[in-house]
Amino acid sequence: MNRAAAKHLIERYFQQLTDGCGNGDCTNEFCASCRHFRPLDKNLAAAKALELFKINAKLCNPQPSNEDDPDDKMSETDASTTTEDFSDVHYLTENTVCAILSFCEEQGDYSALIRVVGRIFSSSEALTKSFRKDEPTATENPDSSEPTDVDQQEKQSSETTGASSAAPDEGLEEMLDPCEVTVDIAALRRVYDRLLSLDQVESALVNALVYLTPNMELDLEYLDVYETSPDYLNIFIIVLENSNLHSPEYLETALPQFCKAMSKLPVAALARLSRLWSRYGLAHIRRMTETFQQLITFTVVSNDYDGENLVNDDAAVVAATQCLKVAFYASILGGDVDVEHNEDEEEEDGESDELSLHELLGEERLYKKGPPADPLESELGVRPVDSIRPLIPYEDFVNESLNEVVEMDKDFTFFKVNAETKFSFQSCPFILSVITKNQGLYYDNRIRMYSERRLTALYSMVQGQQPNPYLKLKVRRDHIIDDALVRLEMISMENPSDLKKQLFVEFEGEQGVDEGGVSKEFFQLVLEEIFNPDIGMFSYDDDTKLFWFNSSSLENEAQYTLVGLVLGLAIYNNCILDVHFPMVVYRKLMGKKGTYLDLPDCHPSLFQSLKKLLEYGGNVEEDMMLTYQISHTDLFGNPMLHDLKEEGDQIPVTADNRQEFVDTYADYVLNKSVERQFKAFRKGFLMVTKESPLKYLFRPEEVEMLICGSRKLDFEALEKTTEYDGGYSKDSQIVKDFWETIHSFGEEQKRLFLQFTTGTDRAPVGGLGKLKMIIAKNGSDTDRLPTSHTCFNALLLPEYSSKDKLRERLLKAITYAKGFGML
Repeated sequence: MNRAAAKHLIERYFQQLTDGCGNGDCTNEFCASCRHFRPLDKNLAAAKALELFKINAKLCNPQPSNEDDPDDKMSETDASTTTEDFSDVHYLTENTVCAILSFCEEQGDYSALIRVVGRIFSSSEALTKSFRKDEPTATENPDSSEPTDVDQQEKQSSETTGASSAAPDEGLEEMLDPCEVTVDIAALRRVYDRLLSLDQVESALVNALVYLTPNMELDLEYLDVYETSPDYLNIFIIVLENSNLHSPEYLETALPQFCKAMSKLPVAALARLSRLWSRYGLAHIRRMTETFQQLITFTVVSNDYDGENLVNDDAAVVAATQCLKVAFYASILGGDVDVEHNEDEEEEDGESDELSLHELLGEERLYKKGPPADPLESELGVRPVDSIRPLIPYEDFVNESLNEVVEMDKDFTFFKVNAETKFSFQSCPFILSVITKNQGLYYDNRIRMYSERRLTALYSMVQGQQPNPYLKLKVRRDHIIDDALVRLEMISMENPSDLKKQLFVEFEGEQGVDEGGVSKEFFQLVLEEIFNPDIGMFSYDDDTKLFWFNSSSLENEAQYTLVGLVLGLAIYNNCILDVHFPMVVYRKLMGKKGTYLDLPDCHPSLFQSLKKLLEYGGNVEEDMMLTYQISHTDLFGNPMLHDLKEEGDQIPVTADNRQEFVDTYADYVLNKSVERQFKAFRKGFLMVTKESPLKYLFRPEEVEMLICGSRKLDFEALEKTTEYDGGYSKDSQIVKDFWETIHSFGEEQKRLFLQFTTGTDRAPVGGLGKLKMIIAKNGSDTDRLPTSHTCFNALLLPEYSSKDKLRERLLKAITYAKGFGML
């Protein structure tokens, strides 16, 4: 049965229940003319009409009368458009708007349309009832219209009769899509196309929205109107279909107020809206994203913020950011998502004595176990890390104007302590750049370090011992792995909280106080030895230039735990490491298992083979002769066989099961074969980072940047931010010669220079412009080599007599420099 026929039948049942058929001798128990019929109010009659339609109940033949035709009665609002003042129009449909437009065009005066639009769009009750799916449209074409659930149509038709939708909703709730809405989006968009072409109507829409939104805000905040009437969401759907919301007329007043009202919607409503947008596709979500982003940018650049006037207190920016979150999750839901394949979570440790000490110091809120899950994220059941490919790139959600004015020290306090009363942009991390989020992580790490110092002082006072405020590691260069492993293993077993102290490294027999530089070299030397192919902990791919866990390694789990600890300590102590892992490692660290889609990065040859298998058009079983038994090599290069399933060698791969074979193969390579090694590795990483907001704030790609720094080396940016001391300036001849020399270096020589000056050959998060290097004068012309203080990123440069001598001395210094205490 088509939509029009279903609507007509339901209308007839409704009329029969309310007015009867007109036959005084009617015996139909479902007819109001029957003498035994108990009268119903319109709400009950609407619900009953739906039931009678479902069971195809008896329908009386109406007796001739002078009453209006039921269809005319049902379309009372549309019929009223024939009057000149349109005062009887209580809600809008596409037909109503078209009729009013036609009248106005004939009269050459659009004042009637402006009055109706202003009246309807300024009333939440009228707007909720407008543009319903059940209303006939001016361009209705059953062949081209989207298929609609018949039950949904019944629900709408009952509302046309003037009855409330509450009664039929209750009976059909379990049958309807939870994110289905009653707005006819296609008709609404056609109406907007016509209305927005008229300047006079645009002003009416703006003024109506300004009048409407304060009442909506009160309804949502104090009356819980959405809980009693879910169709209240229609208002937001209708308003947000206006493609001109980003224009200046709306940005100043109407849109900020609307966003404030939208931010008051309960989480269930926001989740419903996000799911709905995800179905509308890329263009719609991008328009929503750009609308909210323009409001944020417009508001930020129009105001001056400082330590007293924080952007966190700007209600328009906060509300627009919360609305942007809905578009952010819609982008994730609309793209490729994997909510499965999650790594097993580490078991939570019981409450420790350390926590009680924090409570004694009044710091329990600042050092809680980490941020709670985002409510909208929990309601939708999807996390950013579940996204394989969002509809809109993550970078498009970052607002640079906001990042320039947010005070991260204050924002961090709001995030950790005053989350209930103050808004923190870290609760919407998608809008922050990795540089800004790294500042928040830095504050978190530093405060934890200071807390551990205070706890150490408290312990020493109670126990009468010498305080040890640092995580001290004393190692020998020729036994660095053994020394570090033993010391860190003891600490992790005896007092894991010591790992949260600031790292302090000392090389035995060498001078040098660790203010950052010694730690950098320690990390570098540990990694050089651990990733040495001769040790066999990791295998190296010559094509990808990346390391992967060696499933045949003979090393014990403690060695892998040490690697994880090193990565965690590097983040915690703000050091950059020269590690080369594929992205799947960081995804696994953040809680996602590797899948077939991760293979191109770390096992490109295997990926191409499996891809050809999936695309093969011939007889897979006969032509390829594959089984669920695969081969790989052990530590010594010997071939080994493994069954992906029990008796896998007896199970052929066919066209029907090849996808399962590919998924199982990838799961073995990326997860099961290295489960022991990776579990130990992740355990070490979480020893340091588990209580940190790292997992909440950063995506896997950003975690890689935190650990490894940026691969791009922009020495032009470094030159602009370098400071000078000891008599040098940017105009000194030696400084000009120095930068000409550096820019002439090859890529490898530039990396050696960075290693010599900063302790690492990678740029920090944000690029070399964030490095703050210092070049200081170290005497007049001499044969001595340049030296450096890697702790402070300081280069001590003698004032050489020529550019050639400068180049020769500098190259020798960066090529052969290693160790501390050199003269």
